[in-house]
Amino acid sequence: MFVSAAYAQSETQSQPAEAPAVDHGAPAGDAEAVHTETGVPHEAGHTGVFPPFDSTHYASQILWLAITFGLFYLFLSRVVLPRIGSVIETRRDRIEQDLEQAARMKQDADSAIAAYEQELAEARLKAGRIAQEARDNAKSKAEAERAAVEASLEAKLGEAETRIAAIKEKAMSDVGSIAEDTATEIVKQLIGGSVDKASVSAAIKAVRG
Repeated sequence: MFVSAAYAQSETQSQPAEAPAVDHGAPAGDAEAVHTETGVPHEAGHTGVFPPFDSTHYASQILWLAITFGLFYLFLSRVVLPRIGSVIETRRDRIEQDLEQAARMKQDADSAIAAYEQELAEARLKAGRIAQEARDNAKSKAEAERAAVEASLEAKLGEAETRIAAIKEKAMSDVGSIAEDTATEIVKQLIGGSVDKASVSAAIKAVRG
């Protein structure tokens, strides 16, 4: 606690003077005027108030309070607050940099996802085209093979029909000659004479016709 000059002066004035030596030969009345142990006479005007609560010291206390507050304010404004502001500014700049970096990373991730989705769509479209081409090629190949098989079958069927017609014609010609020979022999056996082949052939043709 700061002590003002007025308080120091009042304390100095309140200090008792040097106590006179106690004379043991003095009268009893004089002995009662001094303290029995210290030899210091009692002060009738001393109230014993604590100095900070003494109204006579308020002016000096307010003065020292203003000086102390001013010094403390200067210390805060010149030393503490700039450091705190610098720390806050540094942290704010770091937070802004982190936010910008996070935004860039998010944008890069979005771009990568978009590119991946586009490539996937193109790959699916290409796969669809390849599958369609494969189906078309397979269908065309199957149609060509079917047409070739049908043509081969048609050719073979025509050849078979030609051979069958030739065989039938040959068989029919053989049947005619066999019938003529058989008829000639039967007539010979029946009438017992020779038979004209031309007549037998004409008869057989008439029957077949």
